Amino acid sequence: MGPADSEPPGGPPAPAVAYTDANGLPTDDPAAAVRGEITEYDARGRPRRRTRFFLDDKDIPWLPVSEAAFLLWVLVALVVAWLVVGLILGLV
Repeated sequence: MGPADSEPPGGPPAPAVAYTDANGLPTDDPAAAVRGEITEYDARGRPRRRTRFFLDDKDIPWLPVSEAAFLLWVLVALVVAWLVVGLILGLV
């Protein structure tokens, strides 16, 4: 009897997922989850890997605008810098 004979048929079980909403209550909706845990199992059903996650919705204190607006301005600045370098080198 080898190792292949002792494994259960059908492969490893599906990962178990537990989500928690903003009120700390369990939920089945991944879109409403702000934290949770994913447990993956090996072929014998023992926990192999546990991954915890959370979403942190805090503002950056020194940033006067939203993070999305800040990142949009950074993108615009990088594109302008790219165009300036292209003009200087005669590529644009």
